[in-house]
Amino acid sequence: MLLSKGFEIEMYTGTPLGEIVGLSDRIVASLDGFMREPDTRNVEYTTAPLCCYDRLLCALLRPRQHLRAYLKTLGNYTLIPGSTLSLGGSDRFYRSDPQNPYHDYIEQTYGSNVVTASVHINVGISDPELLMQACRLVRVEAPLYLALSASSPFLDGQATGYHSTRWAIFPQTPSQVPLFESHAHFIEWTEAQLEAGTICNVRHLWSSVRPNGNRRPYDLNRLELRICDLIVDPIALLAITALLEARLTQVLNDPTLDPLYGGKVSTRAADLVALTQANERAVARSSLDAQLTHWQDGRTISAREWIDELYQEVLPIAKAKGFSCFLSPLKKILRQGNTAGQWLQLQSVGFDTQQILNRAIQDMAEQENELEDKLCQALVA
Repeated sequence: MLLSKGFEIEMYTGTPLGEIVGLSDRIVASLDGFMREPDTRNVEYTTAPLCCYDRLLCALLRPRQHLRAYLKTLGNYTLIPGSTLSLGGSDRFYRSDPQNPYHDYIEQTYGSNVVTASVHINVGISDPELLMQACRLVRVEAPLYLALSASSPFLDGQATGYHSTRWAIFPQTPSQVPLFESHAHFIEWTEAQLEAGTICNVRHLWSSVRPNGNRRPYDLNRLELRICDLIVDPIALLAITALLEARLTQVLNDPTLDPLYGGKVSTRAADLVALTQANERAVARSSLDAQLTHWQDGRTISAREWIDELYQEVLPIAKAKGFSCFLSPLKKILRQGNTAGQWLQLQSVGFDTQQILNRAIQDMAEQENELEDKLCQALVA
């Protein structure tokens, strides 16, 4: 049995030239299934939890096709890839809901550093203690998922020196989040943060991975991986998801992979958190080429090499579960680079940021049409 999987996709809207234009208030008022973000320049849609990868592919594509069709009724507007305000606009905040007090707090506290686009991957795990165990493993390996997805090397028309500018500037809140040792620990910690005002509400836990559910922190049913930059290629997103599912399947069957009990460096949770934060910073800057410290044995290893090791380790699981064909495109990312690396390569041979973004906008639309025609129609038939 495969685990259930669902996505929260945040995307920018704007013109084919890459200018980001805030339209979320009109989108949310006209289309079902879309939610507004605090800034009107990006909009979010979610997919229902599904186990089948074929159905997940269509669940990713169909809302975007509907959104594209609606944007055409408003003018010459499209969807824009990347996880930051690549060509400009980071000096202002455009409120989508001026009457929302939580949005007041976000704008006043964080400014446009939160105006980013990303993918949150949710994987269903109903047992709260197994969920905590899964969160611990994914937390220490979350930098690898950022390395695969990095797509924000530009801000306001300039290269920033980061592959994931989004993760470099995004206000992780609170600044220190422990490895939760149990469900009771998570409940106790959350209640303490709310009491202290460190977080405003249960949604205000902005870390790389968190337990999620219908009534946090008490009623939990899924792991939410929040670290990924926006991945506009659905095939790449499913490959990253397949790696996550295979790794979760592994730890659910083998508790010795739990970082609190399986690491050879240290079993102190604080040490593992510090190691992971250093790895996240390194990956935000260099993504697949980042030099990381492995949580299990303390060796220095590049993100690319570590991911390749995990790929080889989980491939038999993916084959046994019948989704190895969705995992295999991971090798292409390792070979050809992620979006940030490809964009920076284009810049190195003379393309400016607007040309790079224009090309990416066209490529995204063409790929969606091709996938919709070839795959989703076949499923309907």
